[in-house]
Amino acid sequence: MALGRSASDTGHSQGYVAANIADGNAGTYWESPNGSFPQSVTVDLGADRALGRLVLKLPTGWGTRTQTLAVLGSGDGSSWTTLKPSATYVFTEGGNTVAVPLTSVTARYLRLAFTANTGWPAGQLSELEAYAP
Repeated sequence: MALGRSASDTGHSQGYVAANIADGNAGTYWESPNGSFPQSVTVDLGADRALGRLVLKLPTGWGTRTQTLAVLGSGDGSSWTTLKPSATYVFTEGGNTVAVPLTSVTARYLRLAFTANTGWPAGQLSELEAYAP
């Protein structure tokens, strides 16, 4: 549901912009400014959507890292509800894919709020995939 949708961020490093999380290419990525947590990236799904899980990706060749993030949802892009509280997610080298199950929720906007990364001093994400329940 996120593929090709508009995305925004609280900040990015060089050309590693938010649009990369919805371009369908796991080789491109968003990266927040170094050493500046918290940071977030948001995608607009275009309309309220029923959500059952997210898949988060990093480039497959990157080394294993753990990122700490929360998943937030909104119907209007202004008021946010926590869909998944802050937790650590391990992106393992070779696949670098993490599934995040959601308890049947509805949102138009999805926000990932990053607070830590063991592999680099910034939030990083290649793809945000959103799936129906």
